Amino acid sequence: METVTTRARLREVIGGWRQAGRRVGFVPTMGSLHEGHLTLIDRARQRSDGVVASVFVNPMQFGPNEDLARYPRDLPRDRQLLDERGADLLYAPSVEEIYPESPIVRIDPGPLADRLEGAVRPGHFAGVLTVVAKLLHQVGPDVVCFGQKDIQQATLIGRMVSDLDWSVEVVVVPTVRDADGLALSSRNVFLSPTERQDAVVLSRMLRALEGGWGSGIVDGTQLLDMGQRAMASVPGVRPDYLVIVDPVRFEPIETVVAGAIAAVAARVGTTRLIDNAIFGQAVG
Repeated sequence: METVTTRARLREVIGGWRQAGRRVGFVPTMGSLHEGHLTLIDRARQRSDGVVASVFVNPMQFGPNEDLARYPRDLPRDRQLLDERGADLLYAPSVEEIYPESPIVRIDPGPLADRLEGAVRPGHFAGVLTVVAKLLHQVGPDVVCFGQKDIQQATLIGRMVSDLDWSVEVVVVPTVRDADGLALSSRNVFLSPTERQDAVVLSRMLRALEGGWGSGIVDGTQLLDMGQRAMASVPGVRPDYLVIVDPVRFEPIETVVAGAIAAVAARVGTTRLIDNAIFGQAVG
């Protein structure tokens, strides 16, 4: 697997692939890779002839009081994992390569970005969509893969691609979890052993909501009450939000139907975690 750090070399390599008729798959990441990221590599491999992964910690999506400096970074380890998993090319640009100067034009993610994560992290999704737009233009893939754990992000990226008529297929891959159900996240490394045990309540709660809905409870308020009680039973977990929303505009719904999303964000110790479930699909 080759590692490139410049747009010029990236274009040169992918240009050779295109001349050979290869279909290009892309997995953008912020590094600190885990099995969830590697599963995206697997899916991209299934749908393409050459897989590009990027590692770039995007400063534009971090607020002034967020964990940009603390975000885990280990590029040699990431490179080894990607190589072992069968990625063909790693794009690991510097901040200066992605942002030679501060962008004047940025992607406006619209009202969907003002909800949930966007309400807690103002400006976050403008930063996400701007860097994803740049990476998609630089790589030029046929298919790009994202994880369901960041479902609001994946939905916004899908809408950006659709609304702006970009010819790339967006694939959303189900969340990968540890054996106890906790969604894999690069930020899990910050959890102490006790916090790690407490954090499992998030996935356990989502499974309970799915089970309640499967047994015939369709009232959103009743389901949310169940979820809030479950989280309140673990004092170390401090919820930011727990909502049930429609999958298009992420607006709250009263009657839960298949495809609706239960989304949660909570702080466990100093670590902020997110998770979600789509009703009608197993949480895992």
